[in-house]
Amino acid sequence: MSSQIRGSKQHEDVDPVTIKKIEEAYVMLNGPDGAKCSSLLKKNLTKDVIEKLKTKSTKLGANLYDCIRSGVYCLDALVGVYAPDAEAYTLFAPLFDKIIEDYHGLGPDQKQPPVDLGEGKTKEFPPLDPKGKYIKSTRIRCGRSLNGYQFNPCLTEDNYLEMEEKVKKAFSEFSDEELKGTYYPLDGMSKDTQNQLIADHFLFKEGDRHLQYANACNFWPKGRGIFHNNKKTFLIWVNEEDHLRIISMQEGSDVGAVLERLIKGVRGIEKQVQFSRDDRLGWLTFCPTNLGSTVRASVHIALPKLSAREDFKQICDKLDLQLRGIHGEHSESEGGVYDISNRARLGLSEYEAVKKMYDGVKNLIEMEEKET
Repeated sequence: MSSQIRGSKQHEDVDPVTIKKIEEAYVMLNGPDGAKCSSLLKKNLTKDVIEKLKTKSTKLGANLYDCIRSGVYCLDALVGVYAPDAEAYTLFAPLFDKIIEDYHGLGPDQKQPPVDLGEGKTKEFPPLDPKGKYIKSTRIRCGRSLNGYQFNPCLTEDNYLEMEEKVKKAFSEFSDEELKGTYYPLDGMSKDTQNQLIADHFLFKEGDRHLQYANACNFWPKGRGIFHNNKKTFLIWVNEEDHLRIISMQEGSDVGAVLERLIKGVRGIEKQVQFSRDDRLGWLTFCPTNLGSTVRASVHIALPKLSAREDFKQICDKLDLQLRGIHGEHSESEGGVYDISNRARLGLSEYEAVKKMYDGVKNLIEMEEKET
């Protein structure tokens, strides 16, 4: 699990048509069409960056346009970039480093701290809302990439199928009763089953336009699927955005119990499969927002008084919390319930990411109770 992306060689073999698309992307983002766009891509894709990077490609042939195309087509994106392969983070560092610093606050000379999943410390997170007045459910997830494989745009159909077989074997080796369950391949799954799993917040949604424009849905649904334990409190998404999304969740606000289960699951898979980790960026992922710890700890919470305030989002921002609708990214609140999570994943350990959410939500509940 040593550094995965150092020592890249810069190739300069991008075709003129692609170079023109890159140049046109800059013009579009800064013209009338991009007037309402406020993505980190728009902010950081300067003329200087384009001149430095437009002719470069990774060893696997990924170029700057592969990194930015999703943000060019989806002008409502918050970030707007993806890494088509691990080398992209180094080769296109003049763009990625600025976006990473803006999003995570991690400068180019800083690095991800050592792994600390929180083992032995989960009792520090007793239920946030023991009376059940505000929090509906708690969820903690992390992303992992399998060592030796690139990210979605550079994977072959055989790669997807190979990875699926490797992780299925790991799932079959779970010995803890809390983890044991069933893997459901997406290929051949009935539409009814698929829709029910999505409605239950278990399965990823097909056809996410941000991923489609990032060229991340090749060979769909080959090599994709979902594992869940018998109690449906532990889930693993296979080959959606990242190779693996490992998820622990349950009703109520017992963050410690949710984290304890996640740790068991991660350690169980690690016994069978090696993950990709970089010395500086931590666990490697397709989207730069998920680098580092990759941990997103969240609650579904109703704060009727606080959320009615015009500065509710600003309050969350100051606590370094991310505010979403209950159906995930790019969705709205429903019935006054919000999805609130730690915003930063990089520059802090897995344990610290969970603590950031825990302390922030505790603060929000205290503020809600003081509102008149």
